[in-house]
Amino acid sequence: MWMHPLHLHFASRCKSEAAKAAALRCSIPLPEPECMSESMSAAALSRIDCAPDARAAPVALVLFALAMGGFAIGTTEFATMSLLPFFAPDLGIDAPTAGHVISAYALGVVVGAPLIAVLAARVPRRSLLIALMLMFALGNGLSAVAASYHLMLAARFVAGLPHGAYFGVAALVAASLVDPARRAQAFALVMTGLTVSTIIGVPLANAIGQLVGWRWGFILVSGLALGTAGLIAAFAPRTAPASDASPLTELSALKRKQVWLTLAIGAIGFGGMFAVYTYLASTVLTVTKASPAMIPVLLVLFGIGLTGGNFAVAWAADRKLMPTVAGVLIWSMVALAIYPFATGSLWTLAPMVVLIGCGGGLGTALQTRLMDVAGEAQTLAAALNHSAFNTANALGPWLAGMAIAAGWGLPSTGWVGAALAAGGLVFWALSVLAERKAGR
Repeated sequence: MWMHPLHLHFASRCKSEAAKAAALRCSIPLPEPECMSESMSAAALSRIDCAPDARAAPVALVLFALAMGGFAIGTTEFATMSLLPFFAPDLGIDAPTAGHVISAYALGVVVGAPLIAVLAARVPRRSLLIALMLMFALGNGLSAVAASYHLMLAARFVAGLPHGAYFGVAALVAASLVDPARRAQAFALVMTGLTVSTIIGVPLANAIGQLVGWRWGFILVSGLALGTAGLIAAFAPRTAPASDASPLTELSALKRKQVWLTLAIGAIGFGGMFAVYTYLASTVLTVTKASPAMIPVLLVLFGIGLTGGNFAVAWAADRKLMPTVAGVLIWSMVALAIYPFATGSLWTLAPMVVLIGCGGGLGTALQTRLMDVAGEAQTLAAALNHSAFNTANALGPWLAGMAIAAGWGLPSTGWVGAALAAGGLVFWALSVLAERKAGR
């Protein structure tokens, strides 16, 4: 019988021969407490219900299903910004007010990620992922039929609630399918859905919105979410939650200094990329003096950089995690500092946009870091990673907007971004120093 490397890994850690036999005969990895418990009798272990090999979906199909959810989430998160000029008049609001719709989604992410992770601690991950995608489909469906500004706000808040929890749980499922030395690369495949959405999903939703109405853009996302729920139901492994899983166990992550330091790296260091991305279209039109037709081209180039960086950083993180995090922050700091000098021409701006996009791979490395420092509170820590990134999504544009309002001009968003990347590097240094001081 073919045996996945992780099955052998779990088996090798079992403390009894009966547990070892149970782990080896399973077609999916046993939850670690079942394998490691010395108190479980041989008879109890013999009754563990293991699915036959024929039921175990190939890892590639599971990762594809998880990535499809990322594609749906990325499409709605970025496409809503591009559909804003179309839904604002229909709802009887101006553009600045319509921006609150985007903020409502981000607020849903920040609130939903920790709340769902804690309350659903004892829910099997496969069932939780399905429920999250159904909630996501509902939120986008309500967005498509919203008849007023306030209903739209509520719908976007609901759509944002499952965002962080989905990526957090999907990361843990992906990591459980591969050898521990390839965790970052497995999660990178899940995040490919989000990065590819910036290349394909966002332009598609925007085109549909312009051709047949903005509401159909949200209907498209809702359909993608329902399709994801079906794929997860068909292919994701059925594993029971850990026997000691509980809301209190998940909340224990909040007691860990390294969890907070890792979240701070993302909340501040990632803000640099958003500082530039938010004002990229305005920079292209008013500083570079390029045609509006070039904006989608540059956004696609950004998505290509984001996708390439995601894979490159994951590969490096599986080998040297914390040096990789530092390397990405330094890369972003340098690229963002050069950006203001590249805005005068498309020939210099285009490659800088790609290089800045590459810095988006930081998310994959930090997700892996949280798996290492969260202890038993894996789900909450993984979900909080996306709350941190949405904090960065708010912080970067806010500080960049202040620089523009102060008269520094649109190119100054790059300097703001470089300063935020440097801030992330400070928290990286604090994390490394604290770890060395603890003697780990």
